[in-house]
Amino acid sequence: MKKLNRLLKNKKCIVFLDFEGTQFSHEMISFGAILCNINGNGKIRKYHKVFEVYVKSKNKIGKYVTNLTGITEEKLETDGISFLKAMEAFRKYCGVNFKRAAFATFGAHDMRIINQSIVYNVDAPVEICRHIQKNHIDLSEIISEFVKDDNSNPMSLVNYCRLFSVQENGPAHNAAVDAVNLAHLYESFIDNSELVLEEYKKVLKKMKHLPPPISRIIGKLVAGKDVSASDFEEELKEHIG
Repeated sequence: MKKLNRLLKNKKCIVFLDFEGTQFSHEMISFGAILCNINGNGKIRKYHKVFEVYVKSKNKIGKYVTNLTGITEEKLETDGISFLKAMEAFRKYCGVNFKRAAFATFGAHDMRIINQSIVYNVDAPVEICRHIQKNHIDLSEIISEFVKDDNSNPMSLVNYCRLFSVQENGPAHNAAVDAVNLAHLYESFIDNSELVLEEYKKVLKKMKHLPPPISRIIGKLVAGKDVSASDFEEELKEHIG
């Protein structure tokens, strides 16, 4: 994947991240991650142990988030640590790899959670946070360019995992589980180029904003027909009338 190769240039590892946040203030309440060493082609060669902490928020979690994640105010009170300590613990978990890592999430909302947590914590370790954001990769944006659902929309992490035959490691909306699932999805995505190719053909065929001649040519190609320059010329003439 050329785009991934560019983003991973000079990187020695990827840290797959997932955060759970409060319903309204979008502060971090749970942080899951897994560090993976990669080779020069971006393939994972080693999985490290999983990182997981609960993070005390300044504002209420919200009933919707509690129902979704199972995280309660009592849970954060007994097991949670401050945002500062959580980020420092993550920095220590990464060790020497922190400076040479890419940080991958599924979607951009996790970066918003970091921003909101900075807002509500005057002692937030801004340098650590900004380094993560500067070296962030949104894997959902990359995968959804080539693979979409039947309505041409990006899929959820769960549905991408199913499509790529990734066995889920636990319930969704658990930060540590989602981070591991994301790592396995990444691995399957780069290892299954033929599946990506077939899915991308479907995406191209369903594109709504292509000129009719281009759309018809792509339809023929996806159907396995040989198309020549003269065929393209005829499509253009027919369209112009």
